[in-house]
Amino acid sequence: MVTAAYSAGPGRPPEPPLARCGGRRALTVSLTGAPAADADGTVGFVPNRRSRRAAAVIASAVTALLIAAVFAAYTAYQHVTPYLTPPGCQAGTGQQAVLLDTEQAGIAATIAGVAAREHLPEKAVTIAYATAMQESHMHNLHYGDRDSVGVFQQRPSQGWGTASELEDPVYAAMKFFAALVRVPGYEQMPVDKAAQAVQHSADGTAYGQYAPMAAAMAAAFTGASPRAVWCWYTPGQAAKADLSAALHAMAGAFGPRWGDGSVARSATAHSAESSRDTAVVRVRSGGWAVAAWFVTHAGTYGITRVRYDGYAWNAAAGSRGWQRDAGPGDGSILLD
Repeated sequence: MVTAAYSAGPGRPPEPPLARCGGRRALTVSLTGAPAADADGTVGFVPNRRSRRAAAVIASAVTALLIAAVFAAYTAYQHVTPYLTPPGCQAGTGQQAVLLDTEQAGIAATIAGVAAREHLPEKAVTIAYATAMQESHMHNLHYGDRDSVGVFQQRPSQGWGTASELEDPVYAAMKFFAALVRVPGYEQMPVDKAAQAVQHSADGTAYGQYAPMAAAMAAAFTGASPRAVWCWYTPGQAAKADLSAALHAMAGAFGPRWGDGSVARSATAHSAESSRDTAVVRVRSGGWAVAAWFVTHAGTYGITRVRYDGYAWNAAAGSRGWQRDAGPGDGSILLD
C-alpha cells in the first residue's frame, strides 16, 4: 500500500498530498509499515518486521533461482563443449608443447615417417619442420608464389616434380630430404642455414624463427620423447573405420618394410552387428613414431584406439593423451 501525507501552511488552502521542500513541493511516500514523523512534521511509514521478513524470503528465493540457473548452464556447457571444441593435436608436453591442427599434425607425422624410412637423424626432421612452418605453416597448399605448391612450396619449374606429385606430402618430403642430405655437414649447421641451402629462398633467416618449435616437434614425432603426440576429434565426426587403408597409407610414409600389418575380424560375444576390425602392426623400430602417425590420422580412417608399449590413446578421450593400458608388450601396435 502506498500512503502520502502533507502539511499546509497557515491561511493557505489544503494542497494536494505534496509537502514543501526547499521551495518545491515534495511527495513523501513509503511502503506499508508503521507511521513515523519526518523533521518537517510530515508523516511517512517505515518497514515493520513482517515486511523485512518478506523481503528476506524474496531475496533467498531469488538467490536460489540464480544458483539453479548457473548450475543448469554449467551442466549444459559440459555436454556441449566437446561439440564446440575444434579438433586438434598436441606435440610435446609442458612449456615445449606445440598445438597443431589435425592437418599439420598429420603432415608432421608423415614427414617423420619418411625420415625414418630414409634412416635420417632427428636433426633432419627439425630442419624439415622449420622449413615447412615457414613456407606453408605446415599445410598442403595448392598454390603459392609463382608455381610453388605443397607443404615445402617446391616449384615444378625448378625440377622438383610435377604439381600433383609435390602436393603429396610423402613425395614432397622425400624430395626435400634428398636435397638436404646433399648439403655437406648439414647436421652441424644452424637450422636456418641448412634449410636455406635446400630452398634457396629470398630470406633464409626466416627459417630460424621456427627452430625451437621444430626441435620440440621432432622429438615428439620421431618418438625420441615417447607418448608425446595425441589428438582430439569432434564426437561423431570420424570417418567410417577402414584399418586396411590406414595400414596401406602408413606403409606409404614409413616404407613397406618398416612394419608388418594385418587386419583381423574380431566379433563380440553379443551380436554380429557389433563386430569390428582390429589391426595388429608389428614394428621393427620407431614404434612411437608409427603410433603417432595412427593417432594423427585417426579421424581420416575411423581409428578409435591405438595401443602400444603398455599405453593406450582413445579417440573418445583424446585430449587426455596416452593412458596406462594392459596391452601387448611384444612391440606390436594394436588398432581398433
